[in-house]
Amino acid sequence: MNQITITQPDDWHLHFRDGELLNETVPATARCFRRAIVMPNLVPPVKNRSDAMAYKQRILEAAPTGSNFEPLMVLYLTNETTSDDIHEACSQDIPAAKLYPAGATTNSDAAVSGIESLYPVFEAMSDAGMLLLIHGEVTNPETDIFDREKLFIDQHLGPIHQRFPDLKIVFEHITTADAADFVLSGSDNLAATITPQHLLLNRNDLLVGGIRPHNYCLPVLKRNTHQQRLRDVVASGSNKFFLGTDSAPHAKHTKETACGCAGCYSAWGALELYTQVFDDLDALDKLEGFASFYGADFYGMARNTHKITLKRETWTMPEEIALTNGDSIVPFFAGQTLNWQIA
Repeated sequence: MNQITITQPDDWHLHFRDGELLNETVPATARCFRRAIVMPNLVPPVKNRSDAMAYKQRILEAAPTGSNFEPLMVLYLTNETTSDDIHEACSQDIPAAKLYPAGATTNSDAAVSGIESLYPVFEAMSDAGMLLLIHGEVTNPETDIFDREKLFIDQHLGPIHQRFPDLKIVFEHITTADAADFVLSGSDNLAATITPQHLLLNRNDLLVGGIRPHNYCLPVLKRNTHQQRLRDVVASGSNKFFLGTDSAPHAKHTKETACGCAGCYSAWGALELYTQVFDDLDALDKLEGFASFYGADFYGMARNTHKITLKRETWTMPEEIALTNGDSIVPFFAGQTLNWQIA
């Protein structure tokens, strides 16, 4: 098969950042995605309806002229979030709120330090039909970084899912077989997003032959056995897993430093990277569901109607992307050959 046409996909998890970076990140995503769930971990974070609407306007101003791209806004949960915040956000069609354990990832210092204290908020979300998006890692320093996702399931996610069975939960950017199997064993109100880096790479790609900072993300890459389990579940066509790139730009100098930032900027070739994965798995017939249908269905939104075509044609990911402020970003898969291209 040398060409494939699918319904236009959505990205159900990404980071645009803010300010000048929007002029790079928004067009890169709008080139192929119709909608995107926009992460709220700015400085300061997007904590209420007014923050979200102001950020949405800045994103729309950076979108290409004539684009029908739609950013879907998300609230950032803190220990001060109230049920009133949830109901006010729902009145403005904000579909989800994000749970970051404090210190779990970039700009998460203001996040939740006592998850159980948010149970009244989860109850309000369940009643209002707002989705809970979870970065599922424990952050206590004595836990091995490769075990943080599994322990989060045992200590927090399992109890939340049991306590609030009507609450729709997206276990975001899962990285382990434990997470995949937990999602499969859960109810229809539990689903997960999977990134291109966790399908394409494992921790050898981060550490063998030297530390590779542009493959460093959180949750961190895991063993190849976990990578293979993720590949198995997307190839199966299960509707509990869908596309979420976690595309996360950082300037080159902040990645290539003694304490580098976590995040892979995949927006420049996200759909092409996923297509390559499904092609490698001999599962191109499962791509459309993963990329275009299952996320919209889980969020209770209409599926897109526009079509997008990819052709089998090699191209090379740029080594760097120049920004107007003089900085540059090294994209995920920089300098490597991809076998699929948007027609």
